[in-house]
This record gives sequence, structure tokens and C-alpha cells, in this order.
Amino acid sequence: MTDAAPEQGDLGPPGRQALRLFIRNRAAVFGVILLAGIIFMTLFGTMFYDQDPKRIIARPLLGPGDGDAPAFGTDYLGRDVLAGVVQGGSTSLTVALVAVLLVAFIGISIGALAGYYGGWVDILLMRLTEMFQVLPALLFAMVIVALFEPSTMTVAAAIGLASWPQTARLTRAEFLRLKNLEFVKAARAIGASDFRIIWRVIFPNALPPLIVAITLIMGAAILFESGLAFLGLGDPNSQSWGQMIGLNRQSFLNGWWTVTFPGMAIFATVLSFSLIGDGLQDAFNPKLRGR
Repeated sequence: MTDAAPEQGDLGPPGRQALRLFIRNRAAVFGVILLAGIIFMTLFGTMFYDQDPKRIIARPLLGPGDGDAPAFGTDYLGRDVLAGVVQGGSTSLTVALVAVLLVAFIGISIGALAGYYGGWVDILLMRLTEMFQVLPALLFAMVIVALFEPSTMTVAAAIGLASWPQTARLTRAEFLRLKNLEFVKAARAIGASDFRIIWRVIFPNALPPLIVAITLIMGAAILFESGLAFLGLGDPNSQSWGQMIGLNRQSFLNGWWTVTFPGMAIFATVLSFSLIGDGLQDAFNPKLRGR
């Protein structure tokens, strides 16, 4: 009996198929280009525009194009708005990255143990997850930041501790779906340890939806950090987009540029992560492979 010929739509290994589907998604590719531009500005922007965002350089609230005003104008104190936008991204992206790493570590660990072992382990860990999930996330993060000295790491930890339950529940669902499949039973049959089965057998197969979720959480963390900074709970020694909007909110009517440009930076960053997340979700969808 001969093997069946591959279908016309077969594009090769799943990873290659996912990459091709992602590249065909114009919105996702635009998101990658947009995010790459933002990261480039954050990492190398000071090489092309090295102004100090905290130094007063002109009269307050000079608009773009007013006399000797910088390209994006000045804020309520006379500081360069463009310099703040260029250097503010480093704080926002750093906080979001550290927060997402904390979310992934806590959420995946708890979800994996709950889904794999089940029983009283699942009940205990899911009750813990539900306890954190019902807490108002913003209020919980505000309390954490207020209890400790406001800093970049404190804000990142607060966001991470307030945002992990969703990842834990998704990980648990994936482990419940995968742990009784044949390849997992085969690993048990040859005597593989629980640690190896969890992290070397099941976890790689649960990664696609987790990658999508974590990508979307990255954008949410940017908004979270901006909200805390807007309320004055960010690191006072660091420049961030949310902090710029919060400090200049009373000057919005007289100086729209002071909040519009950092707001556009936040919007573009969150949009890029959203487009990439949607593209990954479509790329990892098995129903779309082979089309």
C-alpha cells in the first residue's frame, strides 16, 4: 500500500507554514515594520537627536514651527517634546518587557502545573489565580507601587503581578488538551520524568497560543505603564510617554502637541503589537494552513 500523496496545499513543516502565512498578512508585516522603527528610535534615537528631555531650552508651550522651537515644540516648562518622545520609549518598552517576562514566568508555571497534575494541585492553583483575577488590576498595581519606592522595576513588577492570571488559565487549558494525547502517553511509557514531559514534551506544543497571548499582553503592558505614569505613579527619575501626557494634561488646550506626540507614540506601539498578535494568531491557526 503506497503512501498518500501530499495535498496540493501542503507547504512543509508547521513552522514554515506559519511563517509564510504571517508574511502574507500585510497588516502583521506592517506591525513588524512599525515596531522595528519604534525600537530603532528607542535604541539609537539619541545618536541622531541627543537633546536632554529634562533641560529647559525655550519658552513654555512653543508650538511646532514657532520661531526657534524644536520640531515637536516645547512643553509646559519649556522642555523639548521631541527629545522626550525619543527617550521616553526606553522606559515604556523596558517596563513592558520586564512585566511580560514576569507574566510569562508566573502564568506559565502555575498553568502548566495545574493543567498537568490536576486534582488538588489544580484546585489550589486555580483558586489562587481566581483570587488575583477578581482584584481590580489597576488598583492592585497602584497599591504595590505606592507601598514601595516608585521605580522602573517596581512599576514592571506591579504590572506583572496584576496581569498573569489570563496567561495561567490559557496555559492550563492547553495542558489539559495535550496531556492525554498519544505522544505524551508515549513519553510516559518510556519512563520520562514529569519535569521532562511538562517542559520538553507538552510545553513546546502549547507555545503557539501562548506566544500570541504574550504578544498582545505586551501592548496592554504599554498602556498599563502609561496609565500609572499618567497618575504620577511612574519612576520620577525616568522619562516616559505616559509621564509626559500626565504632566502636560493641564496644558492640552493651549499646547495640544505636548500630549498628542507622546500619545501617538503610545498608539503606534500598542497598534504594532496588536497587529503582530493578530498575524501570529492567524499564522498558528491550523485551519488556514494549506490555503
